[in-house]
Amino acid sequence: MLHSTWRGYFRRVALAAALGAFAACLTAVTPLAPSATAAGTLQQVTGFGSNPGNLAMYEYAPAELPAGAPLVVALHGCTQSASDYHTHSGWQKFADQWGFAVVYPQTGPANNSLSCFSWFDSTKDTRGRGEAASIMQMVDTAVAQYGSDRGRIFVTGLSAGGGMTADLLADYPDVFAGGAVDSGIPAQCATTQTAASGCQYGNQNLSPKQWGDKVRNSYPGYSGPWPRVAVWQGSSDTTVAPVNGTELRDQWTDVWGIGQTASSTRNLTGGTTESIYDDGTGKPAVALFSVSGMAHGLAVNPGSGADQCGSTGTYYLNHICSSYHTAKFWGLDGRGDQDGTGSLPAPPGLTVTGTTGTGASLSWNSVSGAALYNVYRNGTKAGSATGTTYTDTGLAPGTSYSYTVAAVDSSGAVGASSAPVTATTAGTAPRCYTANNYNHVQAGRAHQSGGYTYANGSDQNMGLYNVAVTHTLKETSPGYFVIADSGC
Repeated sequence: MLHSTWRGYFRRVALAAALGAFAACLTAVTPLAPSATAAGTLQQVTGFGSNPGNLAMYEYAPAELPAGAPLVVALHGCTQSASDYHTHSGWQKFADQWGFAVVYPQTGPANNSLSCFSWFDSTKDTRGRGEAASIMQMVDTAVAQYGSDRGRIFVTGLSAGGGMTADLLADYPDVFAGGAVDSGIPAQCATTQTAASGCQYGNQNLSPKQWGDKVRNSYPGYSGPWPRVAVWQGSSDTTVAPVNGTELRDQWTDVWGIGQTASSTRNLTGGTTESIYDDGTGKPAVALFSVSGMAHGLAVNPGSGADQCGSTGTYYLNHICSSYHTAKFWGLDGRGDQDGTGSLPAPPGLTVTGTTGTGASLSWNSVSGAALYNVYRNGTKAGSATGTTYTDTGLAPGTSYSYTVAAVDSSGAVGASSAPVTATTAGTAPRCYTANNYNHVQAGRAHQSGGYTYANGSDQNMGLYNVAVTHTLKETSPGYFVIADSGC
């Protein structure tokens, strides 16, 4: 999925017709060479796991990224590559500005002749299988490498990457705090390649509950919390019919247990209408961004403005910076859920005054007219204070948290939030263990099933259950192990 050649691709599968004139689109993606360069450049990571989906892993992180920062997974569209998506999408700008790492999974012609992610194949896009499992191994590797906050992992993708994004959100709602589906398909719309074109071009005539069931059935027994989902769709898209945007909205509002009537609507730049659907507490849960006149692609808006990003190219269309609005919807700008409508300014001088193994103490300067102050941890309200100090308790040891503060006036109106600060609780560094697979299992760091060994917590496939295969496992949190053969 990304343009009319993909339509020809599926018709070839369904009707046994030759691709013919579309052969020029079947060129291979040329990956970047493996690199050992410092953070601040796009680089390839090898040896990130058993990689059952045969994907390549690329990553980008700004220099001096602190532990406890968010992590974004960004999936390219058909005929594209990780470097192409990194160059055009605008995610680098906001990673540098707001401080988070980005992982770019990459597929290629060996998996699909148009280099599409396999959102339509139940052997590759379901929990613990194929490409979905490979992407989870990338997440675990990046979290171990950067010390990323497991409560702030997000995924986004364009077209076929958008379809895979929806599947990943359904497969792993326990991993992803939010997602964004750009010109994509609802989760588990198709489970075979021959059914994919029907999802692409037509209305499936399913109720919101039927759409929601496709998510709930992807991880049976899971009851929430659910990821916050943004949907981007062009009104003039002839590759992915605009009805897919509505179906995605129906799917995720049903999962959240909220109606399909927007809580608020506003007009943005580039002919974009933003419709927000709040959860039961009044916080945004689902957003639908409809871009008038946009064809198939990712919305970008080159320029130096705060809300501009990216560069134009094939399927990178100049309308609005979708990455900016998606990042703000997820709370990556440091404001999270605390954006207020009051007139009070942001409290200056927010500082971490001390930490313990389970707590963090903060102080800030007062704001005239403030009745109290809201304190936000990782974008969610942690508590309030009538003075200019606050101690947050009940935290995990050895973990980084992002804090902001906003002043509240006597009427209850919340003002602007402060710049974020990071507090890292005391605790020991993650421990690493090198042993053969048999001994890892005997020590309780891994388990075996069907003759194979899997790391406890991450479920990364370590290979055969025997004494001949050796791995290094890193314990990133109690009882949670990831493969760290490349360094610990």
